[in-house]
Amino acid sequence: MGVVVNQTIRNIIITCLGFGIGAINTLFLFTYFMDKEHYGLISYLMTASNLIWPLMAFGVQNTLVKFFSSYSNKEQQDRFLTLMLISPLLVALVLGAIGTIFYNTILSFFEEKNTIVQPYIWTIYILAFAASYFEVFFAWSKVKLKSVFGNIIKELFLRICISILLFLVYFETLTIPQFIYSLVIAYLVRTLIMKIYALGLHRFTPRFSLPDNYISVFKYSGLILIAGSVASLLIDIDKAMIERYLPIENLADYQLCAFIAIVISIPSRAMHQITYPLTAKLINEKAKGELKDLYQKSSLSLLITSGLLFILIVCNVNQLYEIIPKNYNLFIWVIILIGSAKLFDNLLGNNNSILYSSDYYRMILYVGVGMVVLTVVLNMFWIPAYGITGAAIATFIAVFCYNLVKLWIVYTKFKMHPFSKKTFLAILLIISITFGFYFWELPFHPILNIVSKSILISMVYVFIFYALKVSADINNLIKKIPRGA
Repeated sequence: MGVVVNQTIRNIIITCLGFGIGAINTLFLFTYFMDKEHYGLISYLMTASNLIWPLMAFGVQNTLVKFFSSYSNKEQQDRFLTLMLISPLLVALVLGAIGTIFYNTILSFFEEKNTIVQPYIWTIYILAFAASYFEVFFAWSKVKLKSVFGNIIKELFLRICISILLFLVYFETLTIPQFIYSLVIAYLVRTLIMKIYALGLHRFTPRFSLPDNYISVFKYSGLILIAGSVASLLIDIDKAMIERYLPIENLADYQLCAFIAIVISIPSRAMHQITYPLTAKLINEKAKGELKDLYQKSSLSLLITSGLLFILIVCNVNQLYEIIPKNYNLFIWVIILIGSAKLFDNLLGNNNSILYSSDYYRMILYVGVGMVVLTVVLNMFWIPAYGITGAAIATFIAVFCYNLVKLWIVYTKFKMHPFSKKTFLAILLIISITFGFYFWELPFHPILNIVSKSILISMVYVFIFYALKVSADINNLIKKIPRGA
């Protein structure tokens, strides 16, 4: 766990910085520097690209991690890496051709309402292409157990670029169309930087012939393509469907609430960068004991760290909306439902890594497709009835069911689960502390209230968990802090 803890801490710091910059962009710069309709437009373009890039990447980002360590022959490894680089390009060419042929048909979907999207439909393809290759090169660095630089580029670079572009819009140096085109360029530059870094970590000789196990590679990539698309759909389909049923400015409200809740995923995103390749390595080595230990420790550590974020968000969100422009509305149940779904994701630990690195990844395909269908159906009924809160309800139910099934698969196939008595104690403490602080408000300025309440909650939270020795790993980490470790 030494490598995991070391790089995870660095990644958490980087991810926190990224979310901090993203919070400034989402909560203040977008809301003050851009009108609600254009904010909704930008959110939609980025959401749509997030739905497409997993399809374009053809599962290569996962395939790289699973198969790279299994090659001992340099020639076979070079063939494999060449295939990984070419596959997304071929898929992108096919999708581009289809998009060109049916471009007018695609435009017709936005004729009745939200016509503001029409001039920028083509940018979705470029954003998705850049994102897909970024993830490929990021995975390339992960297999060398070098995730920190990639995480910096992923979490910080784009958000800093967006901040700069928003200030340029505010000072009227850029128009909204120029902002969108500059955003596309930022995506492409980010991918280029990641490519240079990844190829510097591991040089290879292009070999335009298939590796000996190409059937297994293609089969895995194809299934992961669908599984990865399913994961993206479960995350972003709600935003896309809000655009279909409601005016696009509603997407700005939902994006704001969803971003606040998604902060809870910081710990899992940071730890996943290093636990994924380690999990693949342990499965390839059939080290079941070490895998089980990693599964349980990652689950409890992520639950405790994300639990603190959940409490801080829910207990401070009312004060936060006091400093956000009044034309943005607080939907507290959107934050609670999406936040709870992210908390459940953290509770799973490295469950996804186990499934995607094992021979049981096929099962996720069928389950995931079913969950996407469920999500779409629920959104179709509940968004018209309950607005954006209905989208959050649909997402929560789908994610909850999806996670339950993933837990069941790992339990039945590997005879292991991530829970212990400490897990249920942690959940009870998180719920109790949330109720204990939610209804208590200080009579000062909102910013002072948020800072003061956050410090008090954090102190109480850390003291209780430390005193009850809920997690030995976290207790050991706390003990090292005064010594400067």
